[in-house]
Amino acid sequence: MTNQIYKYDKDFLLESGKIIKGFHLEYSTFGNINAEHNNIVWVFHALSANSNAKEWWHGLVGVDKFFTPEKYFIICVNMPGSCYGSIGPLDFNPVTGTNFYHDFPLFTTRDMITAYKLLQEHLNIRKIHLGIGGSMGGQQLLEWAIKDTDLFEYIVPIATNAFHSPWGIAFNASQRMSIENDTTWKNKNPEAGMNGMKVARSIALLSYRNYHTYLEAQQGVTTETKHKPVDELIFRAETYQKYQGEKMARRFNAFSYYFLSKTMDTHNVGRDRESVEAALASIKSKCLVIGIESDILFPASEQIFIGNNIPDAKVEIIKSLFGHDGFLLEYEIIAKLIYLFLNGL
Repeated sequence: MTNQIYKYDKDFLLESGKIIKGFHLEYSTFGNINAEHNNIVWVFHALSANSNAKEWWHGLVGVDKFFTPEKYFIICVNMPGSCYGSIGPLDFNPVTGTNFYHDFPLFTTRDMITAYKLLQEHLNIRKIHLGIGGSMGGQQLLEWAIKDTDLFEYIVPIATNAFHSPWGIAFNASQRMSIENDTTWKNKNPEAGMNGMKVARSIALLSYRNYHTYLEAQQGVTTETKHKPVDELIFRAETYQKYQGEKMARRFNAFSYYFLSKTMDTHNVGRDRESVEAALASIKSKCLVIGIESDILFPASEQIFIGNNIPDAKVEIIKSLFGHDGFLLEYEIIAKLIYLFLNGL
């Protein structure tokens, strides 16, 4: 695996009309481009992941996995706004002479793709064999497949949508309110809003999983309180929520969490185009859309809508106990579906 930084030193116009003085993207590559340049796989990560796809999608990407570097040249870019190497809120703002913090400019999904396009050209990549991404990663993939209809031979958007729903926006808004109500949020330091982000992550987890996930894995009380009086019981579901918040705080910051959730809210492939349906209809790539039956955040109806509007797209809805997070965990069935898709079966 190779981690690299791409730097763009010219003015960069954002969809909002704001201009930033350049940007940088951290990206990871695995494997080598073959002589025919027909083995490139571009992986798009979700909100809190990074460019190391074999770390967070270890069941699908890596040596002896479906996307193995022995066969493919795999590239994944850390999205702008994140805290894993690309331009983000904790970076220095050359205009003000201080770090961005709350003044970080909003990158829409479309802005991200415009930035990736510059990296693609820098790497002299003319054609991408397959693009794949779940959730927010799938949003980026769809936007790019519309923006450059000749770039991808195949695309596999998973558990995603063509525009972010009012339901999804409400979840994100509630998480941002948790951060905003942290008394430290207005401070200009990397630790600001961290307790609020822990609550935000707890809220998010409810949308990533579902009733049955918790019923299966988080039922009952903790072992140490099992025989205590009822008013001293501690429930496993509660400790799980707290654990997930603490875990997030050890690897992320509230500023990136806050702004990336806003990016997700702006996702709409139909904005400033004829319509969402017309935008999807312009996609030329061969497309496999994968949804998850138990996903309450990106319900299967959203993937069916995508499939119904991309010409000749194939739609597969899989069963999973894990809800939205199934796109990360159900890698065996996902790999099988991609295999059948690529082989015309």
